[in-house]
Amino acid sequence: MSSCCSAPEPKTPSPGFRRALWVALWVNLTMFVVEGIASFQSGSVSLMADAIDFFGDSANYLLSLSVLSMGMLWRGRAAMVKGVTMTVFGLAVLARAIWVAQSGITPEAITMGTVGFLALAANVSVAWILFRYRSGDSDMRSVWLCSRNDAIGNVAVMIAALGVFGTGTAWPDLLVAAVIGSLAVTSGISVVRHARSDISDARLSHGHSH
Repeated sequence: MSSCCSAPEPKTPSPGFRRALWVALWVNLTMFVVEGIASFQSGSVSLMADAIDFFGDSANYLLSLSVLSMGMLWRGRAAMVKGVTMTVFGLAVLARAIWVAQSGITPEAITMGTVGFLALAANVSVAWILFRYRSGDSDMRSVWLCSRNDAIGNVAVMIAALGVFGTGTAWPDLLVAAVIGSLAVTSGISVVRHARSDISDARLSHGHSH
């Protein structure tokens, strides 16, 4: 999911791009709260997992805004915090999925589908806002891939809602939650790995400069 992609770092941060990042940050934070509340009201674990994905994106945009002008060591430390947080959240989703599976709660499909559609609209709008500020380089591709992955997650939640509605069981919801939760864990671990190498590289180069 998007947790494995970092927000793009513009070569020359234009005021417009910075504004776009702030808009993206607030849209993602709002959807994190909306989906988080909806997940508890509807009993849907896949909505909870998707909410966590929005939180991961928010963290990316916030880190991008706060450490754009900082050195590699601080960027590495920030990434380390993000990686650990994503891993913990992913494990929380998996734990909740297991708990819901054992308790036999069936989520409320209408809420799932409606909020899933709202999340998709939010992701598409964020992609459009950021897309306008990209030149045709690898950064633009990373924004596009993040947004595409998010959209796939939203569509998966809506498919899970249909599955729950059709079968009257929680399994479609739990299956999607397990996939999103596992992706959060694996990408969180990968972010931690990269952060560790960035931090050690930064310390090495700092040592050599003295």
